[in-house]
Parts: sequence; C-alpha cells; structure tokens
Amino acid sequence: MAFSLPIVPATSKHHPYLAAALAALILPVQISAVAATAAAHSAACKGTIYLTFDTGSQSQAELIAATLRRHQIKATFFLANEKTVRDDYSLDPSWAPYWKTLANEGHAFGSHTFDHVYVIGDLPDGRIEVRPQFGADAGKKLAWTPQQYCSELRRVNQRFLQLTGKQLDPYWRAPGGKLTPNLLKAGEACGYHHVAWAPAGFSGDELSSEKFSNALLLKRALDHLRDGDIFMAHLGIWSRKQAWAPENLEPLITGLEQKSFCFATLREHPSYSTGK
Repeated sequence: MAFSLPIVPATSKHHPYLAAALAALILPVQISAVAATAAAHSAACKGTIYLTFDTGSQSQAELIAATLRRHQIKATFFLANEKTVRDDYSLDPSWAPYWKTLANEGHAFGSHTFDHVYVIGDLPDGRIEVRPQFGADAGKKLAWTPQQYCSELRRVNQRFLQLTGKQLDPYWRAPGGKLTPNLLKAGEACGYHHVAWAPAGFSGDELSSEKFSNALLLKRALDHLRDGDIFMAHLGIWSRKQAWAPENLEPLITGLEQKSFCFATLREHPSYSTGK
C-alpha cells in the first residue's frame, strides 16, 4: 500500500496532527497484515498437536519455555511440587516468576497432584491406596478416600493461585499415567478431567538413553504423531543421562511445522475445551 503525506517540519505546530494522521493510516495496515498472517497460518494447518509438559527436576524448564516462546507455541503444563536441580521444589515461591511468566503468555495448567502421588490400587472399601513421592509422607503407603485425593489435586491450584494470581485449568494427570476406577472417579467428582497422552505422544524422556537414543525417540514421534494427538514430556528428568529436550524439542517442533501441524493448549482440544 502506497500513500503520501505533506512534509511538515518537526517544529511546526501541526506536527502532533501529522503523527496522529500517520498512526491512523499505518495502524490499520499493520493490524490487517498480522490478521492476514494468522489466517494464512491457520488455513495452512493440516492438523493440531497438543504439547504437554509435566514437572520434574526442572533442569530443562527455562530451555523449554524459551523454545516455545521462540516458536510462539502455547502448551499445557501439569504441576506437582517436585524436587528440582536448584535444590528447591517446583512450586516454591522461588519458581513464581517462571510460572507467572508462562501464565501471562497464555499457556494452560493442570494438577499433577501436589506431592506427586502414585496410585497403587483401589481398596474394597472404596478408598485408594497411594504412595506420595514427596512431602511429609514420602514413600509411605496410605489409604485415601476420594475426598482426600480431591484435596491433593486442589492443593496445586491453591499454590498456583498464590504464585501467579491465576487458577488452574480443570485438568489433571496421574503421576506415571496410572489410573484406577476409583481414582478416575475421584478426579471427576472434584471437577478435574484426566488427561493422558497418545501412544505416539510419549516422548520417552524417562527411558534409558543407552537403549533409546534421542535420535530414535525423535524419529518415532515425527513418524507417528497424528492430528489431535497429545504429546507428553517433562521439564527435566533425573535418571536420563542424555537429556531429551536440548536435542529433541526444537527439531520436533520444526519437523511437525514442516508437516503443516499447528499447536494449541488443551483449552482448544475438542475433548477438553474450556472456551477460554
């Protein structure tokens, strides 16, 4: 678009009006260009992948956030209060700036249980046998009522609200992905939808790097991920020697983009949409 305006000296009393005229002409052009680019990008999408990240050692937390930011991708994070490489915990006040920044950028968040509580099995009386990984009862076998499990899910929301001023989205993910009938009912009863991942969406970042190289894991994901699949990785894993994210996240995103996939949070997923 070409246009011309009279040249007015900067010292002229008409200069403020010139600035206003320029803004009035240029701003709509800029907005139209951005809208056109977004529309073209959306039209080019042949499918959507939903990236999700669980907390962990947090060793790759900053790298993952920066990579998503660079690609302008929104993801969904499942939070537990886990021990980190900083010798603190992932929901300590020291992590508030990290979570607050991600929340302000438009990412979605769910509960991963506060103490990263693994389920062992359902009990005949309707209770659930569990084993927290962290917290005061770490390593102990406990028998919880559905209400106690619900309180555990909500503890994450309470802390997240303190750290960011925002509520969690109504999602949760069981540590290890293991569910039982009573556990699933407990989550549903307190308003949380359980979110697993697609078979092709398992990043493998928990597996032995000697047996499952990053190259192998990357190829498997790029070959098999399909429209609508939920992908899962961690913000850091203690046990894997060859960290997954530094080598795989960027090429995974780039490879999927080259296949005309787009990305979204679970808020846009047809099974979990919240309308936010």
